[in-house]
Amino acid sequence: MSRQAAAKGATSQAARKPAGRKASGGKAAAGKGIAGKAATSAKHADDAPIVALDLPAAPLDAEIEAYFAKCREKIGYVPNVLLAYTHDLAKLKAFAAMYNDLMLAPCGLSKLEREMIAVAVSSVNRCYYCLTAHGAAVRQLSGDPVLGEQMVMNYRAARLDARQRAMLDFSVKLTETPWSVEDEDREGLRKVGFSDRDIWDISAVAAFFNMSNRVASGTDMRPNAAYHGSYR
Repeated sequence: MSRQAAAKGATSQAARKPAGRKASGGKAAAGKGIAGKAATSAKHADDAPIVALDLPAAPLDAEIEAYFAKCREKIGYVPNVLLAYTHDLAKLKAFAAMYNDLMLAPCGLSKLEREMIAVAVSSVNRCYYCLTAHGAAVRQLSGDPVLGEQMVMNYRAARLDARQRAMLDFSVKLTETPWSVEDEDREGLRKVGFSDRDIWDISAVAAFFNMSNRVASGTDMRPNAAYHGSYR
């Protein structure tokens, strides 16, 4: 929902267009989708429509109109993930509220650390949308394009400090084998300086992106084309 998670050109007018089904041969029907086609170059035309489901968007109410206007004012565009939810405004509002609280509100974790969790979890789940969007976020917040690539490919290849490595190891274990998380895993986080509230937040961010990854994969959610070249 910040610059790192959005692409230019999405508008509330586009958000009102109904979703389109994919054309024959596996290519998406150009100009269609739950939010219409966000700004997409010809070479990325296979990333439109932004979801594979035929879900007509609901009329935007004043709250969502204002929210989208604020997105355009602050970052210049509306993220595709928000546009994908416009068929159900209640779920859109719940998603946005949870995202904003977890990723942007004051917290013992830095914004970069929270984005690193998002990418590590999304890498395990091979989520195209979230790896593209949040990989760009890591590049932006760290100022380090190499770190962004390492996080997408394999966070263990990155030169992380003990705190960050423990945080990501915990998040990945919670993603891959959540039933195996025990007190010793939480104690490992405490030993590198995380409070119990921080452990809650690590768990909540990891859980949120596991949910988001599954929704994105289940609906074939497509990232905005501008993510691919951002902050490289």
